[in-house]
Amino acid sequence: KSGSFIPLQEVDASSVVVRGVTMINTLQHYKVRNRRIQIKIYNFSLDCSEIKGTGWRDDVALLHCKVAVHSFVEALFTSIWGMPHNKAPHAVKYFFHFLDTQADNMKITDPDVLHIWKTNSVPLRFWVNILKNPQFVFDMEKTPYLDGCLSVIAQAFMDSFSLSETHLGKHAPTNKLLYAKDIPKFKQEVKEYYKKIRDQSPITDSEFKAFLQEESKKHENEFNEAAALRELYKYIKKYFTEIKEKLDHNGAPAEVTEQLHHVESSFDGLKSCSWN
Repeated sequence: KSGSFIPLQEVDASSVVVRGVTMINTLQHYKVRNRRIQIKIYNFSLDCSEIKGTGWRDDVALLHCKVAVHSFVEALFTSIWGMPHNKAPHAVKYFFHFLDTQADNMKITDPDVLHIWKTNSVPLRFWVNILKNPQFVFDMEKTPYLDGCLSVIAQAFMDSFSLSETHLGKHAPTNKLLYAKDIPKFKQEVKEYYKKIRDQSPITDSEFKAFLQEESKKHENEFNEAAALRELYKYIKKYFTEIKEKLDHNGAPAEVTEQLHHVESSFDGLKSCSWN
């Protein structure tokens, strides 16, 4: 109106957020109904000179993508190192207490050593594998494009558990720079997470055994024994000669060899089943 103008941005304070997803602004969002309106594109200075990529347009697109998914990434990380009711899962608490006990027995007083032990045992060995390979848990296809995106998120997750201070410059990888401002906050949350678990009352062996039994009952009807036996028999049939020779070489009791032959004859007698 009257020569005035409104700067149009893909993401700004007025952007609509739908179920945690920041929507990209459109002309309709800015209520631009007159298609004959004059739109000018101005050169401007980006406040992201640290980022080095294939071009500033790509870098801006990356930043916008990061903004769009950030709430989900943050919620995911919080759910992993979060502590509902200030209690860690029984398995995590039991294992971390075991590591604490081992450190005490070995007179290890450096807290960084325990931090590394715990980080290598659960977050890096288990969670990173799930973050980078969601197809292990969900019935989905991981495309090469999705693999690259997940690698960026997994890298941010790993950096959150790192004890080293990384100084990033303009030549640093883009995937590192995307979460550079978030990592210090994540690191502090991880330290608090480890401290809360350590301060939590230990879980006794009987409590942990009861927990495992309860978990087993939840899945008692999910295990297909017949299918498992069939897979074992495929292995026995394929390497029957080698297994028998190994048993004889190691001086295994005669009953073991007899049981091996019994298994072979029992499965071979099941004519209605196909083991190939």
